[in-house]
This record gives sequence, C-alpha cells and structure tokens, in this order.
Amino acid sequence: MEKVDEERVGRGYAEHLNDADLMLLSRAAGVSADADGLRRNPALVPRLLEREEMFEEFFGRQEDRPLVGVSPFLAFAVLVHHVAAELTDIRYLPDRAGPRQRVPVFDVPQLHDFLGAPWRRLFLAELLASFARVSSGRYWTKTPHGWRSRRYNELDPLRLTGLVDAVPEVERPGVYRRLGDVALFLTGIFPDYVSMYALRPFDAARLLRAAGVSRDVHDELAAAPPLTLFEHLGHRWYRQAYSLVPVASEQLEVVAEVADRFHQARRVLNHIADRYLFQAGNPWFPSPEG
Repeated sequence: MEKVDEERVGRGYAEHLNDADLMLLSRAAGVSADADGLRRNPALVPRLLEREEMFEEFFGRQEDRPLVGVSPFLAFAVLVHHVAAELTDIRYLPDRAGPRQRVPVFDVPQLHDFLGAPWRRLFLAELLASFARVSSGRYWTKTPHGWRSRRYNELDPLRLTGLVDAVPEVERPGVYRRLGDVALFLTGIFPDYVSMYALRPFDAARLLRAAGVSRDVHDELAAAPPLTLFEHLGHRWYRQAYSLVPVASEQLEVVAEVADRFHQARRVLNHIADRYLFQAGNPWFPSPEG
C-alpha cells in the first residue's frame, strides 16, 4: 500500500515536470534514468528531490551560476524538500510580532511534522510555482444597473472575492481554493506587506462578509492583526473549497489538512522566504507593492 502511495505522490510531481526537468533531476542526482524512465517509475522522483546534491546543484552556488533552464516547480520542489530535512537541526525560528518585528518561537517540531507528509510537500511546491506568474483580467457581473465589467488580480483577495458570485456554482470551489492560496502565499512569502499594506480599515469587514464569517466573531477578527485575520480567512476559504465539492479528490483532502494547519504552513513559507528567496534579492516573485 505504501508503494502505491509513493507512486501517486511521484505522479503528482511528474505531472508538473517536463522532460528537460526530469533530465536535470536525474543528471544532478547522478542517476542513470532518462525522462521516460522516471515517468515509468514516478516513486523515484520525490526520492531524488530529497537528495542534498539536488539542493547544491540548484541553490548552492547561485553567485557563480544562476538558475537557468529550471522550471519554477522543480526549483521549489527541491527547496521544500531541503527545508523538510533542514528543520531536523533547527531549534527555533523567528515569527512576526508586528511589522518587521520578530521573536523566536520554539515550534519547529510542529513545522517538521507538517512537512513530514509527502502530499503536503507537494502542495507547497505547487503553491509557490503557481504564483511565479500572477494572472489578472476582467469578468462581467450583473448589477441593479445592468452588466458591469470588473477587474481581478490573483494577489488582490478583495477583487478575487468578486468572482465567487460571478462564476457558476460548480466553479466556486476553485475560486475559494485560490482565495485560500492567496492568503497562504501572501502571509507566507510577504508577511510584512500583509501587516502594513494589504488592507485598508474597511477592507477587513468586506472580506469577512464575503467569507460568511458569523457576526459573533466578525468584529473581533476585523480588529485583529492582519496576519491573524488572513490566517482565519485562509482556513475558512480552504474549508469552503473542500466542503462544496460532492466528492473530494486526494488533492482536495490535502487542502482540508492545510486548512486545519494553516499557521504551520504559513510559518514554513516564512522560513523559506526569509532564508532562501529574499536572502540575495528575489529572482522569483515581484513585490505586491510593485
């Protein structure tokens, strides 16, 4: 049974990797397997991602050789697996006590446990890669004054919530899933931006209403620090995505897990951002302010 699960996880990784990625993976790990061979044996893919030489190949010498020809998903998958191993040797990590204020928190065992599940590691790699390019556009919605064009941007949860009522009911779980992704990505990769710039005073109330938060906790959450508010919203949006589908897939089961462990997922991403993504500039993500 465990072998079948490894193969399913491996297929989940392989679906995001092109042949060039797989060849890079096998060459960097010193494995004599071509792309077709790895696709026939997908359980091998996560094992290769775990190897320390993979991290050294893609991140260890970037001042001499920048990442070229590596897909965002492969780079982030290697990074997530490296961090999962790295947390075994760390006693504490800083957390935000306010904008640009940090305090040490001894919760590393919980973060290591979060990354101990293969599906959750895949989830974070997919999340990070999905924001390497941010989409935006327009949609039409019916108002009392007729049809109006509205804009949306994936990194703007206020605009994205407008899609909930604009799309057919069958598509709403996907919108809620993406709202949860936005909350996790912003609080994980740009927590200082969330703390200082993400919301105007009346925006919190709009988001809480859109998320269907009950009135008994509405005012308390509206006055909470932005990171706390976004954690609650992210949990709720992921849960709504899970609850609205008639039959949950294996991938959506992971969404429900992340919903209940949103804080730990956010803390893992904070560590990835602080230690690796922004240490020497940010090659992957533009600032939300830009």
